[in-house]
Amino acid sequence: MSTPHEGLGPARRYVITGGPSAGKEAIFTVIKKAGLPATEGEPAREIYRRHRERLGRHLEVGDRREYSREVLQAFVEEYCAHKAGLRFYNRGIPDGYGWDRFFGLSPYPELEEATRIYRYDTVFVLDPLSTFEDESDVVFAKDREIRRVHELIVQGYYDAGYEPVFVPADDASARLDSIRANLRLPMTARVGEPPRCPSPKHRP
Repeated sequence: MSTPHEGLGPARRYVITGGPSAGKEAIFTVIKKAGLPATEGEPAREIYRRHRERLGRHLEVGDRREYSREVLQAFVEEYCAHKAGLRFYNRGIPDGYGWDRFFGLSPYPELEEATRIYRYDTVFVLDPLSTFEDESDVVFAKDREIRRVHELIVQGYYDAGYEPVFVPADDASARLDSIRANLRLPMTARVGEPPRCPSPKHRP
């Protein structure tokens, strides 16, 4: 179902990201209630759950590359499906840098190619909250370093040439107000043709 925000000028893509327990689920609930176009669910989390169910355990280092490529494919498809107006994205392509680095993996060619071709207009990083949104976040708190993941995700966006906008911890409505205030600032139109959208070629 379309909203008044769709079809208004060229495509404008805004990423909202952060480490586990940053409050993304809550803010996307508020975004949807406001009638703003946004990602349905969280593709990366759903793909993780599918892999976990298939393996019968949480992903290990040896499982990460296949998972990362599947998430990348989902992100590229969502990017290319959006043609006009604004849209908020639940994580973006450069998130892959942070997650792969956390598991000790180096960037791979498809990720680097997609990061170069498919560019977002603004990246918003949610500062971590002190509560957990999902039972899988509790597992992450026990078995992983939430703060480290958050820092690596942020660094991945810097390395990809972005200057993230940080959104302080607050209730979801206040955070959305902060994001809206930022987006009212004058924005420079991009010059040149929009990127073509074939999926990055998988290389052996």
